[in-house]
Parts: sequence; structure tokens; C-alpha cells
Amino acid sequence: MESKAFLERLRKFDAYPKTLEDFRVKTFGGATVTIVSAILMFILFVSELNFYLTKEVQPELFVDISRGNIKMKINLNITFNNLPCAFLSIDAMDISGENQIDVEHNLYKQRLKLTGEKVEDEPEKHEELGDKSEELVEGVKKELDPNRCESCYGAETDDKKCCNNCEEVRDQYRKKGWAFKATDSIIQCKREGWADKMEKQKNEGCNVFGYIEVNKVGGNFHMAPGKSFQQSHVHVHDLQAMGGEKMNMSHTVHHLSFGEEYPGIVNPLDGLHQIDQKICAIQSKLT
Repeated sequence: MESKAFLERLRKFDAYPKTLEDFRVKTFGGATVTIVSAILMFILFVSELNFYLTKEVQPELFVDISRGNIKMKINLNITFNNLPCAFLSIDAMDISGENQIDVEHNLYKQRLKLTGEKVEDEPEKHEELGDKSEELVEGVKKELDPNRCESCYGAETDDKKCCNNCEEVRDQYRKKGWAFKATDSIIQCKREGWADKMEKQKNEGCNVFGYIEVNKVGGNFHMAPGKSFQQSHVHVHDLQAMGGEKMNMSHTVHHLSFGEEYPGIVNPLDGLHQIDQKICAIQSKLT
């Protein structure tokens, strides 16, 4: 009895008394209100969840005083419609005195036909024509002596007595101020097929993509035809190997950004298509 009395007293605390089933009336209007309310609650739930999961970007401008080994990436993807990959060099320089001549790391070149189709399925790493350490003898590859000392063809200097590949011969010629033209008389260039490669890619385009790492200081980077080098504190591009031909620098910037990517950023040069008007005018006169 005492337990029943306790339960009765406890039931009096119910602030939400229920009506009997006989007094409950279910209508179409009430069903409509219930469905509409459920839909609105679901929409509000999804909206609030989406807002909670969305990243909020807050732009902030400040002076970056970090120096040392911290580098900034320049991400790029540019197509030169009428400039072969073998003719193109990429350089970066800044006011701190660091010059990256013919940047090799983290950049790739994709050879293209003039119609825009790929010449090869796989892009090649952007690097200089270097020592292959092998040569073809009657169709068979033969390893070269790594300790050999080949001629610089009269361009030797006190600090450079040996030229074991075509690029080293070219560098020595530039230091002497001599014009360079790869002929069969230069064994290193003939072995590496330097002239054949230049001739083979003559009527092609090139897609350059990847990234460059630079210091966080004022500077510039550029892409230009010809082998680049520094001489007497002057930045020079050697165009002797191109035979004096006019270069068509028409290009399309697919992507160009600085630093790490983050959502919502707008890169103003993306999609830019630039036509070399001088070359087009010359071609139209010839036709």
C-alpha cells in the first residue's frame, strides 16, 4: 500500500498530462502541419551541419620576416604553342643574390605537336642535356670511363681542363665568348645526339608544369628560348644553337599561383592566352 501511495504522489509531478485516446482527433490539417514541420526541421539541420563543416577563410595581411631555409613555391602550368622544349629555359633570380639558372628541380616538360597533341605519353624531367656515360658502338651501348678527360676543343681554362659532355663544352665556349654550334667534330655532342634532338623538336610546342622554390624576397622568374648563363654579372641567353630563327612566344597560362593552395583563392593569370603579335604579323606578310 505504501508503494502505491508513493507512486501516486510521484505521478502528480508529471507536467505533461496525456489525454485519453477517445478525446484525440487526427485531421488532414494536423498531418500537413506535421509533415511541413518535419521538412523544415530537416532543412534547418542540414543547413546548420553544412555551415559547421564549411571552412571559413579570413584574409590577413602581414609582413613575413622569416628568412633562412624557408622557401616559397611558385606553382605553374604554361603551354608554349610554338616553342620546343629543347629550346626553352627557366630562370629565377632575386635581390638576395641567388640566381637559379635553367631551373631543373620539380619542373616537367611535355612535348606537344603544333596541333596540341602529346608527342610522348610521359613528360620528361626538365634537366640539361648532360653526360649519358654511354655511347653507341655498332648499335650496342658501351659504358664510358667515369675517370676520362675529354677535350674542350681549345676552350680549356685553368679551373676546367676536361669536358666530358656537350653541355660542358658549351659552357666553356661561352666563357671564352665563342659562338657554339654542335657539329660532328664535337664528339660529346654527337654522342648525345644534341643536334638531332634540336632538329627533331624544331616544329613542336611545349607544356611546362610543376613548381619553383624561391626565397621570400623581391625577384623575378622568366621563361625564354636559348641556354641561359651569367657572364660579367649580366644574365644572357645563348641563341646560337637556334640558328638565328625568330621564336614564337605565344603561350597559354593554365595555372600560376604563389604559395600553398587554399579554398576560394582566385589566381588572376589563370586561363590567360597571349599571342605573339609580331610573329603573327611576319607570318601573315609571308603568306
